[in-house]
Amino acid sequence: MTDLLTISGEVATLDGVADHLAGALRGDVIRPGDADYDGARALWNGMIDRRPAIIARCADTHDVSATVRFAVDHDLVFAVRGGGHNVAGTAGVDAGLVIDLSAMNDVMVDPEARTARAGGGATWADLDGATLPHGLATPGGVVSETGIGGLTLSGGLGWLRRKHGMSCDNLSGARLVTATGEIRDVDDDSDPELMWALRGGGGNFGVVTELTYRLHPVDPEVFVAFVIHRGDRTAEVLEAFRAWTADLADEVSALAVCGAIPEVDEVPEAWRGEPGAIIVACAATDPATGEELVAPIRDVADPIVDLSGPMPYAELQGMFDEDYPKGRRYYWKSLHLPGLDAATVNRLVEWAGSRPSPLTTLDVWHLGGAMARVAPDATAYGDRSTPYLLAIESNWEGADHDGANLEWTRGCFEAFRSLSTGREYLNFPGFFEDRESALRSAHGEENYERLARVKARLDPDNRFRLHQNVPPASR
Repeated sequence: MTDLLTISGEVATLDGVADHLAGALRGDVIRPGDADYDGARALWNGMIDRRPAIIARCADTHDVSATVRFAVDHDLVFAVRGGGHNVAGTAGVDAGLVIDLSAMNDVMVDPEARTARAGGGATWADLDGATLPHGLATPGGVVSETGIGGLTLSGGLGWLRRKHGMSCDNLSGARLVTATGEIRDVDDDSDPELMWALRGGGGNFGVVTELTYRLHPVDPEVFVAFVIHRGDRTAEVLEAFRAWTADLADEVSALAVCGAIPEVDEVPEAWRGEPGAIIVACAATDPATGEELVAPIRDVADPIVDLSGPMPYAELQGMFDEDYPKGRRYYWKSLHLPGLDAATVNRLVEWAGSRPSPLTTLDVWHLGGAMARVAPDATAYGDRSTPYLLAIESNWEGADHDGANLEWTRGCFEAFRSLSTGREYLNFPGFFEDRESALRSAHGEENYERLARVKARLDPDNRFRLHQNVPPASR
């Protein structure tokens, strides 16, 4: 190859650099021209097309340590890839190095202690697949193909959020490779300040190669509400959703979706693909009790079809996987809402009606419960007091539609800003167009400054800067 990189003041061929790293690893080193390069560099979001110079597919934590030391020694910009599922595409980098954890996906469960230790490349399908046979789970996401690391380190909202908190709240320990290549096992006893930072502070302090979670009993089957309404009933449905969630049991986690009616056999053919409003809720208790808890929201506004019923929890975890395939184009923004007043509902109806893509949805997540009983300064995640999160999920096919969908999403975000707290959720960050503002808002000023101090201790040269970066505090 003729590609050249300047490394430590010397010029070396790309092959030479990659060969040197390959000799130090148990895992694979992938480079441009290799048969598996395009597959290895591809990210979940089809909008993001990055071409790294080197991909180190690490086999274990020692591989990660060697790769970090190599990157630092040669002054290479590097990204860290767990599941590669972040909408902002932070797991890739042009002309730099990707530390790929995807082969590190083992999960070890201690059912007596109710803990699980999982590799940083594991997905929620991997973690649930190991814990659910023991009747245990930790709060995860709602798409099973999502990586556990990225979701957990920036929060983690799933079907158990109101009963058992967020993913980050259930993180009890971690193995971390620092910017010097040091391997650290941390928990609340050994380094409480770093554990505080990992609970919501993102991949800002090192490569998290293992995560240890607290587990909770979960019924093999849960009751799932899935009620579909026609689009002209959206305001009525959202108002009923607001009233129902005002005093909802912690066992129930729910969201209201404004989008297209699913094109599935259970829906009458005439309604498939038409505008609709959908209520989805999980009652994390036995199915009989769960059915009682969700009954009020099922008897609203004469639904087109009610697909509610008992469902294996494992099936629920993958229910939305088909809606978010790898390679589709995604651009998601978010804002926390203090309520669902008439102005907010009317604006939701208006913007849902102008979606440029039928795949796009406006999702209203009900929060509260256990996740809201964590003090703002108890984790880096910050304030939990708002009752709703608006997720603007723009999804579409084809690069020729990028402009229209980006413009619509940004317009929608601005339209709701004045009705929101202004705070974003860092797992739905757009492309981090205004990174510092988003991070200060998400963490809160005091937490942000505290994160900067932890960053200065762990990574004073800001090597880990391609994710949710809080730069190190000045010394």
